[in-house]
Amino acid sequence: MENLPSEIEALYARNTRVETEKAWETSLTRRLSIAVCTYLTACLFLWWIGSTPVLLQALVPTGGYALSTLSLPWIKAVWIKRHHL
Repeated sequence: MENLPSEIEALYARNTRVETEKAWETSLTRRLSIAVCTYLTACLFLWWIGSTPVLLQALVPTGGYALSTLSLPWIKAVWIKRHHL
């Protein structure tokens, strides 16, 4: 019982950290950063193998990533609804 206030404070700190990490995982900044990195990596790879048009073809993996970030929240909501105990 003596440690109860410090344990509660530790729980609040943990919850704040977890909420912040979750906010990052779902943030637009994270999604755009990954999309830009994907696009640049695809451009570099396509240029390296001699494919043309590099800038247009690099949109394919980037678009796939962008679509997956749009559809996953809906799929997640359905999954949670079916599996929530």
